[in-house]
Amino acid sequence: MIKRSNSFLSSAERGAVIELRHAMHRQPELSNAEWKTQERIRSTLEKFGISGTKVFHNTGLYIDIEGAASGPKRSIAVRGDIDALPIQEAREDLPYRSQVNGVMHACGHDMHGSIALGTALAFHRLRDNFAGQVRVFFQPAEEAEPMGGRSVEEGRLLDGFDAAVGFHVAPDIPAGTFGAREGAVTKSADQLNLTVTGTMAHGAAPHKGVDAIAIAAAFVNEVQKLISREMPIDDGAVVSIGTIHGGQAANIICPSVVMEGTIRTRSPERRSLLSQRVREVAEGVAAMHRGKAECVIRTGEPPVVNDAEMVRRFRQLVRETAGRDALTDKKKQANGSDDFGFYTACVPSIYFWFGSGAPGNDSHVHTPTFGASDDLIIPTTELTVRYILDLLNS
Repeated sequence: MIKRSNSFLSSAERGAVIELRHAMHRQPELSNAEWKTQERIRSTLEKFGISGTKVFHNTGLYIDIEGAASGPKRSIAVRGDIDALPIQEAREDLPYRSQVNGVMHACGHDMHGSIALGTALAFHRLRDNFAGQVRVFFQPAEEAEPMGGRSVEEGRLLDGFDAAVGFHVAPDIPAGTFGAREGAVTKSADQLNLTVTGTMAHGAAPHKGVDAIAIAAAFVNEVQKLISREMPIDDGAVVSIGTIHGGQAANIICPSVVMEGTIRTRSPERRSLLSQRVREVAEGVAAMHRGKAECVIRTGEPPVVNDAEMVRRFRQLVRETAGRDALTDKKKQANGSDDFGFYTACVPSIYFWFGSGAPGNDSHVHTPTFGASDDLIIPTTELTVRYILDLLNS
């Protein structure tokens, strides 16, 4: 039987959670370079008597906390990502602002990692009160390849687990509120690399060559018809060309163009179809113009898909513990991606939002002015712990 408490963390533990947030924010580290963050988390866990951390993806950690109570044993995983972004922070008002030039926690991962720490500390404290296992991931490289989430899937680190829990700060909903919805809540993100090959000729005699720039321009126009004419409007599918490079001189017909872009969809079923059609359009347009196209599509993170029953239980818990006003339906889904999709592809999962919007704070993630209050961290940690306890005993 779980002993309900107004606080799952001691004063010292709460202080350690906030201090980790500040330390991570002062010393942010980019994807796949989170060495100091890894060691800081390990040492904090050990300070509170938690040993046995395991390394994954080089710069990540996870810790297993075993419950000592009797009863049915379930296994729940929770993820907090820890990497930062290559953005110069523009928040001189923050006493813990980034001290690393050109790098900042512009996506709230300093908060996510701190909530994960608080969750680990709480379950270590509660280990006599639950049966089963809680695995806490401090996951690196959510923002860039090679991705930490893929290592969780490929390393089979969720084998035997019953569920996984993830979360993300949301500046577009009010601070103190929470949101979750069933189904796909982010998009997959696959990377397109397209090389168009033509034939060089003098610019004054274009008929003697094959213009790769003309082919590239035709592709950029034609590929958008896949979205407007072949994808359901509610899918939110996107094909965006982000870079294009080609040409050697103003008076030479360009023989080669290289383009890079992203392919996104909320539908796991249509994901492969969209990539296939992008490839077919590229090859068809190139052939029509007497050129060639080599299309390489690298599979990125899948969409995050929330389990309906887990969402129902979460929403019920928020209403019961924080009140109806703390539950918001404003945020329906995200247009971006998150490699928590690798977790949701393995086990039933939930990815919920905790709001950070406040009067006078209209900054958004992935911007130099992004910021969120420390006051959000402990309540979100406590809600996460209470929710996982509910899952363990379901």
